[in-house]
Amino acid sequence: MKKVIQILAIIFFLGNASFAQNNDADKEYTNIDDALKNPEKVYKLNLSNQEINITNEQWELFINLEYLNLKNDRLKQIPKEISYLKNLKILDLSGNDFIALPDEFSNLINLEELYLNDEKNLKLPETLKLLAKLPNLKSLHLENDNLDKLPSEIEKLKSLENLYLNDNNFKTIPNLKPLDHLKFLDLRKNDIKPELLDQRNLNFGFKIML
Repeated sequence: MKKVIQILAIIFFLGNASFAQNNDADKEYTNIDDALKNPEKVYKLNLSNQEINITNEQWELFINLEYLNLKNDRLKQIPKEISYLKNLKILDLSGNDFIALPDEFSNLINLEELYLNDEKNLKLPETLKLLAKLPNLKSLHLENDNLDKLPSEIEKLKSLENLYLNDNNFKTIPNLKPLDHLKFLDLRKNDIKPELLDQRNLNFGFKIML
C-alpha cells in the first residue's frame, strides 16, 4: 500500500510539473519588467508598439523564449543580442526603421518564421543572404515592403516553405522554381495582370494565393 501511495504521489507531482510548464508556455508577456522577474519561464514575449529598453545582459536571460514580437517599436537597429535566443522559433520585426539585420542573426538556428512586413528601407539582397544561413527558416513575410521583384538571393533560402508577398507591387508571378521546398506563395493585393490570374491553377509545384 505504501508503494502505491508513493507511485501516486510521483504521478501527481509530475502531472503538476507538466501542467505548470504548459501554463508557462501559453502565457504571453507584454511587459518587459514582468518578464524579467522570471525570464527562464518566458516562452512568449510581445513588446510590440512600445519603446523597449533592454540591456545586452538581459536578452541572454530568456533561455526558453520561442516567440518574440518587436513590431512597430521604431527600431533603427535590431539588437545583435537577439542572437542569444537559441530557442527562438517565431520573430516579428515588422514596422521598424532598420535597413539591415546584424550578422549575429545567423545564430538563430531554430528560427522557423520571420516577419519583415512594412520595411520600406530594408536592404533585401543582403538580408536574404543572411537568412539563407538559417537552416530551419520555413516561413518568411515580406508584406507591404514596396516590392515589385525579388532579388536572386531568394533562391538561397532552400528550406523555405511559405512566402508571403501580399500588398506589394508585383505585376507577374516571380520565378521561384529553385525553391524546391516551397509549398505556399501569397501574392494577394498586388498588380498582377488579369490575364495572369488563371496561372494560379497551373502546376508551379506550390499553392499560389492571388
